[in-house]
Amino acid sequence: SPIVNYTIIAASTAIYLWQTTSTPAHFTATLFHYGLIPRFITNGQRLPTLITNIFLHGGWTHLAGNMLFLWIFGDNIEDCCGHLRYLLFYTATGIAAGLIWTLTAANSSYPAVGGSGAISGVLGAYLIFYPRAKIRTLIGAGLFFRIIRIPASAMIGLWFVYQIILASLPMNTGVAYWAHIGGFAAGLALSRIMRPKLRGPSPLQEWR
Repeated sequence: SPIVNYTIIAASTAIYLWQTTSTPAHFTATLFHYGLIPRFITNGQRLPTLITNIFLHGGWTHLAGNMLFLWIFGDNIEDCCGHLRYLLFYTATGIAAGLIWTLTAANSSYPAVGGSGAISGVLGAYLIFYPRAKIRTLIGAGLFFRIIRIPASAMIGLWFVYQIILASLPMNTGVAYWAHIGGFAAGLALSRIMRPKLRGPSPLQEWR
């Protein structure tokens, strides 16, 4: 049972609920206190925020999107690698994502929050461990829907290209795309040195 993955999802959700229990000012203060602010990291300050930022989110859609991806892909990586190694892997890729974002926005005073960097690392590991897996995806237009099976390698590959394109745009979208790229690269690298306890058949996931 992927207890670590479920615990991360539950903890992230609980922390977001805690963020929203008080005033908007408290919500914002929480982001600035526990979020990753590159200017501080560059100066060697507030280093614990390299971890604490992973469990914060800026809104319901931010939280829901991240937890959906983690629910789809994370359980297989935990089953493959074991509970402790998965926890260490998730934390390490989250830290790597934060460091890459700091390198690309060293003087920024705005907090970066969210588990997307660590989850990007999970996607990198999924690409290594399950390159031939297929994901059942619900697509549709108007009133017509159908489920098709899309290779995980194609879906993750397109996602990565999308991150590269958006990271290269001159406009500021408010999203730390370089953190996604850094987390993904860290996931690719770390997954090659992890020793999976099991290499079972490629899973078939459903993405609604």
